[in-house]
This record gives sequence, structure tokens and C-alpha cells, in this order.
Amino acid sequence: MSVLAFNHFNIRAPKPVLEQVKHFYLEVIGLTEGFRPDVPIHGYWLYLKDLPVLHLMEWRDIAKAPKYEKGYLDHVAFSCGDLENFIIKLNNLGVAYTRRDFNLSGDVFTQLEVTDPVGNGVELNFSQ
Repeated sequence: MSVLAFNHFNIRAPKPVLEQVKHFYLEVIGLTEGFRPDVPIHGYWLYLKDLPVLHLMEWRDIAKAPKYEKGYLDHVAFSCGDLENFIIKLNNLGVAYTRRDFNLSGDVFTQLEVTDPVGNGVELNFSQ
């Protein structure tokens, strides 16, 4: 038995916050909203190309965390292209970011770090 591929990550939040999270991942990160099965909980599936990488679900009873979910997610990371235009977009949207540049065996590697509306780190990785 082995892990074959990354499937998705899930964020739960009260409905007003969920709408902010959805907007962030659509407008800032560039995911797209797509098909979501008919389930009894309000939410969205956001896609990276044809893969639904982010599931968003309304969390009505935030006082009761599920047994195995304690909120220790540090960050998610996306491989990105067009660093300069991404920086322009972040600046135009007023999204704060931290930039880190690395030299990896002579190649430049840049990370932009942002925070989503519920406090999760989002790492945007650019190879140049």
C-alpha cells in the first residue's frame, strides 16, 4: 500500500468567512470554482486545472471540532509561474506577502508567502 498522489485539502469555516476564503483562493491564488457533488453541507470545490485541490465547507458548530482535526495546518504550497505579474497582482489586491529568494545549485528559486483569510499559510513557489 502506498500514497499515489495529492488529492485535496479542506477548509471549514462559518459561512461569511467561507465566502472570504473562496474569494481569496479564486482572486489571489487563481484557482477556479467547479463541479461539487450534491452534499448536504454548503460549500465549494476549487480547481487547479482539472483537479479539485481545495474543498470548502461551511462549519456551523465551530465549538465542536471533530476528533482528529485540531487545526495544526501550517501551510499549503503551489508551484507558480510569471513571478513579476504575480507580484503585481498581489500588490494591486493589497495582499501582504513575504518574499524569499534562494540559490539552488546556481538556479534562482523564489517563494512568496501569503496568509489566507482563516490564517493558513500559502506558499507560492517560482523557479526561474
